[in-house]
Amino acid sequence: MADQNVRNAGFTPSGITRGSLGSSLMSQEARASGGGVPSGGPTATLQELGAKGTTHSSGYTSSGISGGSRGSDMMSKEATSHGGGVPRGGTTSTVQSI
Repeated sequence: MADQNVRNAGFTPSGITRGSLGSSLMSQEARASGGGVPSGGPTATLQELGAKGTTHSSGYTSSGISGGSRGSDMMSKEATSHGGGVPRGGTTSTVQSI
């Protein structure tokens, strides 16, 4: 995943950019969870990467998720909690797509 893609989506060191894809994702996620953005969800994860200004150590790459990375660990935990598969629209798939 390229740093520029995260910034273009509105996740920056100074917060989520108003009117961006990130703000839309945050709004949708907050509504779906009853008013707050859950820790470890797509918005929180992407904002954490945007705040750091780099995605290189996360393991999300243009060719997939690197084995042994934070992204790999997140994918494994999400798959386990969903009975063995990573759900469409979940944290792993959303972060990887951006």
